[in-house]
Amino acid sequence: MDYSLYTTSNKTLSLRFLPSAVKSRKIPSISSPSWTFKSSTALLNRKVERKPGRGVAVIVVARAGSSSHCEPSSSSLNTPLELRSAAGKFLSGVFQNQKQLFHVAVTDELKLLADDRDSALSRMVRSSGSDEASLHRRIAELKEHECQVAVEDVMYMLVLYKFSEIRVPLVPKLSRCIYNARLEIRPSKDWELESIHSFEVLEMVREHVSTVIGLKANSSVADSWATTEVQRCRLGRVYAASILYGYFLKSASLRHHLEWCLVLPHQDIHLGHRTTLQFPESLPSYGLTNLVFGHISNKQSTSQETRLNRPKSEHEKLKCYLMGFDSETLKRCAKLKSKEAVNLIEKHSCALFGDEKTGVLENDEVILTSFSSLKRLVLEAVAFGCFLWDTEEYVNSVYKLKDN
Repeated sequence: MDYSLYTTSNKTLSLRFLPSAVKSRKIPSISSPSWTFKSSTALLNRKVERKPGRGVAVIVVARAGSSSHCEPSSSSLNTPLELRSAAGKFLSGVFQNQKQLFHVAVTDELKLLADDRDSALSRMVRSSGSDEASLHRRIAELKEHECQVAVEDVMYMLVLYKFSEIRVPLVPKLSRCIYNARLEIRPSKDWELESIHSFEVLEMVREHVSTVIGLKANSSVADSWATTEVQRCRLGRVYAASILYGYFLKSASLRHHLEWCLVLPHQDIHLGHRTTLQFPESLPSYGLTNLVFGHISNKQSTSQETRLNRPKSEHEKLKCYLMGFDSETLKRCAKLKSKEAVNLIEKHSCALFGDEKTGVLENDEVILTSFSSLKRLVLEAVAFGCFLWDTEEYVNSVYKLKDN
């Protein structure tokens, strides 16, 4: 049985609190900086070389035929986004050949990047007022840009490492894997992608999946493998929205846990009146006015106020807790903290769904795929957002990221 997601007018596809849509633009080509990473090389005591057979892979089956370029390469990471910096390529080698040293190498590279950037800025400040001021200012600008490209690659590798821990490879570029406008992604890896979430978060993730693709959590195997049509650019926007939703859930669930742990006995904490959870207009626009960033029930609580000094058995559910957010709290939890994270989401989404040559996301091509494949993409995106939150926190502790 075939269904159509392409022309759906489902009323549940309304954006309650997510930004509007991923901007479509060509990803600029930036050459890798010619830095030498002496410290990390010394740490590993030998040059890292890629060995065949060590890369992760995902099997993408194109029905009604198959093209050889869909086959994942055993000698590469096979990720949608290609690493452009020397730091990223170095960590790729460590990841594939000396994985036990990966985190040590990451910290070392971040420190080197921070030192490079700070040194250039220091020279610019010292040269202020001299004949070389403009030269050092330009050098500092170029160095900052190079470091930003490199740190985004480092963050991407950290996210990839998190996926490798649950034995889930990222889906490769779709442009290489669609044949006769048909796409299937196998294996689904649903269990692994859901295993990273707590029970309450998983409930919301499943609700999100059901809302954006129209597949119920208790659907039969036949329903899961039923086909649907979807615009490629729309699927890209769903993916980007789901990354942001995963990021939001990670932030909000940690806040929920922290408030519960810190609340004092006999002290009431009022979370304010119920809101419609509209996403603040001041946040970056991602243009997803017809997508769901997560579905929160509108059912009214029997109490108009939420209190956290309840017995543990009455501990407030995460979904009810989120309904108590005012717009400012919602903004803090949902907003990406760094510009590097914003860039990484956009570049990864464009690399995955965009045109092979231009990298542009806007593509009116309609592809035929199964609901199971759509679910795989959405679950991966939510996990990507959760991992990105962890990555951002870690990287910012070593290398100061740009505030968004």
